[in-house]
Amino acid sequence: MTTQIYDSEFRRLAAVVNNLSSRYRQGNDQWAGSPFERLKSIPSSRTRGKAFEDLLAEWCAACGLTVAPSPDSDADRIVSGVRVEVKGSTLWQNGGYKFQQIRDQNYSIIVCLGISPFDAHCWAIPKATVMQWWRDGKISSQHGGAGGSDTAWLSVNPSAAPDWLQPYGGTLSAGLAQLQTLTRRI
Repeated sequence: MTTQIYDSEFRRLAAVVNNLSSRYRQGNDQWAGSPFERLKSIPSSRTRGKAFEDLLAEWCAACGLTVAPSPDSDADRIVSGVRVEVKGSTLWQNGGYKFQQIRDQNYSIIVCLGISPFDAHCWAIPKATVMQWWRDGKISSQHGGAGGSDTAWLSVNPSAAPDWLQPYGGTLSAGLAQLQTLTRRI
């Protein structure tokens, strides 16, 4: 349904907004026409996080894995009987992903799902490995500088991922294969 706007000043203001909007779009034009454009446009990080959880759950189910909601907030999903934490990131301006709010909670695997305009990446990592990387300084604390201890984040440039991350995925196929392997082992 379209509404006719008869107020000339409203139309003028709308035209000004349209002219100015190109100044503020910066970089999001790379998402135009992307199958993930709607995901990138979700404004709230909490809502975007939920969307990533749903995306991973539906993708895993489509690949034949059993997926159930977690009974508590320490994990996001139960994948093939294993507690999984989902971290998602869209591509940042610097060409990398930031998987944020990594906590030491009750889950066994963390899945990092990175979405670029026309590509996607996945890493499935045992929680114990991520916690060790955090202690070793391979990933940094998110809050409180070097002394921060409540949350960490993993920064990854998908075209130059560090060697220590390679065994856990990278491509969607490699990440999925790693998730399947880990859920059989744990």
